[in-house]
Amino acid sequence: MAEGHTITIEQGTQHVRVVHGGQVLAESDRPLVLHETGCPVRYYLPPEDVRLDLLTPSDTHTFCPFKGTASYWSRPDAADLVWAYPDPKPDVAGIKDHLCFYEVDVS
Repeated sequence: MAEGHTITIEQGTQHVRVVHGGQVLAESDRPLVLHETGCPVRYYLPPEDVRLDLLTPSDTHTFCPFKGTASYWSRPDAADLVWAYPDPKPDVAGIKDHLCFYEVDVS
């Protein structure tokens, strides 16, 4: 990590639900909660709790110097709606293959 930049991951107990266009895309009671300096809290969901059948892999890949290279999935009306790190950096290995959405409902 760069000096002053931190990432922490904890096992959450929150109920996380993702709805897009009136369709439930994900629902989980076992999110990983990622806190990163300068970023909003993100919820990484196990793939078993995500409706991957409703998502299409995207050609988009981005690189984060702290987490690694992200792969994305889309909906017909929402490009790159969800992402995951299939081979994350060692400091954040816990998020491997968990999926993260931009907008979630947390209760």
